[in-house]
Amino acid sequence: MQTLQTTSLKIIDNQLWILDQQALPQQKNWLSAGSTDALVSHIHALRVRGAPLIGLSASLLLALQAEQGMSRADLQDSLLTLRAARPTAVNLMNNLDRMQEALAAEDYVTALVREALRLVDEDRQLCDNIAQAGTPLITAGSRILTHCNTGGLATAGVGTALGVITRGWQQGKVAHVWVGETRPLLQGGRLTAWELSESGIPCQLITDSMAAALMADGQVDAIWVGADRIAANGDVANKIGTYSLAVLARYHGIPFYVAAPHTTLDRHCPSGKDIPIEQRAAAEVTGVAGSFGAVQWAPENIRVHNPAFDVTPAALISGWVLDTGLITPEQVAEGIFRPQTA
Repeated sequence: MQTLQTTSLKIIDNQLWILDQQALPQQKNWLSAGSTDALVSHIHALRVRGAPLIGLSASLLLALQAEQGMSRADLQDSLLTLRAARPTAVNLMNNLDRMQEALAAEDYVTALVREALRLVDEDRQLCDNIAQAGTPLITAGSRILTHCNTGGLATAGVGTALGVITRGWQQGKVAHVWVGETRPLLQGGRLTAWELSESGIPCQLITDSMAAALMADGQVDAIWVGADRIAANGDVANKIGTYSLAVLARYHGIPFYVAAPHTTLDRHCPSGKDIPIEQRAAAEVTGVAGSFGAVQWAPENIRVHNPAFDVTPAALISGWVLDTGLITPEQVAEGIFRPQTA
């Protein structure tokens, strides 16, 4: 396969490498993802994260495995294993549906490689289209609050919500960005803060619990987030803490926008109640581990509830910014996200 590089993925000498997002921003480590088990491990540990990027990494690995001579039956097993790696992020399922079709081709090796590279190119274009659709919603001098990480680290392009924010700043309309830390794994504090700082965009990091006070003080003009799955009724699953921000935004009269590619839309999922929510390890909440070692701050054997995502009802969302354009609450109420009937 041709040499390829995004912010977080690269292929060199027919090997897939991923940027370890758990080591950022202190260390920039590229890790091999040359087997199904290795990539699944990286996905589970959030060394690879972001709904679009997870789908792309799985697709590229399948294409490389085909080129390396893996049989059709073994590729099928690899596809099914990768598909189960993150149950909430629907981009993974959508991408692998297309790889499944390619696997059925007579020349499945060529078909898989072409489809994987097409998915990467499409994601770059999707990000550009989302940014183009979203920036008109940003007013001059905006102070924007964002949650989790939705930039180039999570996609093949400029990002989703963070891509909109970046383009808005380039157009001189974004004055400041508030970055929620995003407990418990601090994707906002580690990744979004790093991406914004690297781009020279004025930003300040806050703990998640500070958002309400900022809104009450009139220091937030809009909230922009991404999505891991959008249900047919417009409900959105995103990183835990998103729902809280939507409730606060509604109370304070602040626009709340969701930016995502159409590949995040699941028309066959009726509502947010039908979205599977991943439960993660208790250790993520009871302490912290890193290059410095491990720290446990909670009592031993304390029971922990640690859902990775929450669901924001469509009624709290001001607009869904897709690569196809802005979708309004009125359009969602009329069923634009629902499967089309003959």
